[in-house]
Amino acid sequence: MSKIIIIGTQWGDEGKGKIVDLLAEHADHVVRFQGGNNAGHTMVVEGEQFISHLVPSGILQGKACYIGNGVVVDPEVLIEEIDYLVGKGVDIGPDKLRISERAQLIMPYHKKIDHARELMKGDKKIGTTGRGIGPCYEDKASRRGLRFIDLLDREDFNEKVKAIVKEKNFYLEKYHSADTIDAEEIISQYDKFAERLAPYVTNVSVNLYKAIKNDEHVLFEGAQGTHLDIDHGTYPYVTSSNTVSGNACGGAGIGPKEITDVIGIVKAYTTRVGAGPFPTELFDEVGDRIQKKGAEFGATTGRKRRCGWLDMVILRNSVRLNSLTGLVITKLDVLDGLETIDICTGYEYKGERIEDFPANLKVLAECKPIYETHPGWSEDTSVIRNYEDLPENTKSYLKRVEELAETPVDIVSVGPGREETIILKKHFH
Repeated sequence: MSKIIIIGTQWGDEGKGKIVDLLAEHADHVVRFQGGNNAGHTMVVEGEQFISHLVPSGILQGKACYIGNGVVVDPEVLIEEIDYLVGKGVDIGPDKLRISERAQLIMPYHKKIDHARELMKGDKKIGTTGRGIGPCYEDKASRRGLRFIDLLDREDFNEKVKAIVKEKNFYLEKYHSADTIDAEEIISQYDKFAERLAPYVTNVSVNLYKAIKNDEHVLFEGAQGTHLDIDHGTYPYVTSSNTVSGNACGGAGIGPKEITDVIGIVKAYTTRVGAGPFPTELFDEVGDRIQKKGAEFGATTGRKRRCGWLDMVILRNSVRLNSLTGLVITKLDVLDGLETIDICTGYEYKGERIEDFPANLKVLAECKPIYETHPGWSEDTSVIRNYEDLPENTKSYLKRVEELAETPVDIVSVGPGREETIILKKHFH
């Protein structure tokens, strides 16, 4: 049975939500393994849009969904999301959604610290969403974090909160000149969260182990993209967790030998939200056209996304880091009507060609993209459902992406809806 990881290959926003929703039809279980509510997955079903930030996209298919131990969870946001989905008629009871008892809790002081730091950095800010993700992961790494298992032990939780708040208030007041927080208010608030969420909390690792032993299909859902990975991305303009496929096992609590496929999601062009280097970014009318036609605004923040041509240095880096077995090309229809389309095949740095993604951001900032120019197409690809019916120039473009990535294209998305998809390979069997 298939155990498939879905990974973003760029800087996030590649359309993972739609693909997870699509593949979840044939899966038994869907697992989110890292990140927090700084990621947003958008799904369109029969013309209706759904946005999730913590609940795995498979919930719309009625599958068993899990929030793994690698995720940091704001319980208030999770409850709001559960209520939002229930209000749209989605079944999301404790039999459908399970939260790892080892998942870390985002606390009010995490969000306060996040905002205070960005304010202090001014023009040099990283571009964080301000949702407390980074500070929560910091506390996890320094062994000062609070987990869902702590939330269920009220006496222990209260003692820990009081001790931690003293430290956080000192930091907020003395270093950032920011308002402090009240421990008793937090305790009262999180007591309500505990009552509401306790039925959902379980040992996700054990649940998944049983599913795998029963030869059931499991889909692992990543957030953000490979180049926001804290180790392998454009550090420090990254997220606070490992977004690459290798973390699916650690963030869900299973062993690596169980994985059968790793699918990389890549837009037919490239986008980025927030600060950081972006070699193929376009500042002309083509970039504006892609941004508008692709409706490139962040699902979580609403921020306008920066747009540029497809970058194969980025994609090849993702192929290597994630052991990709296949690609999904999304938003191909956004390129409809362009006379020519460029693909970046390498970088030029001080007169030399670079094939691999540099770690030094100063070097990356000076890299100039080396482009191949391909003929565009005038046809409307959003109405096409079979690969053979695509325009010849479109097929040539996709074939070139396959060649440069040395990875087959398994799925092509030509619109946000489930039906706006061309399937070249079936993954669950």
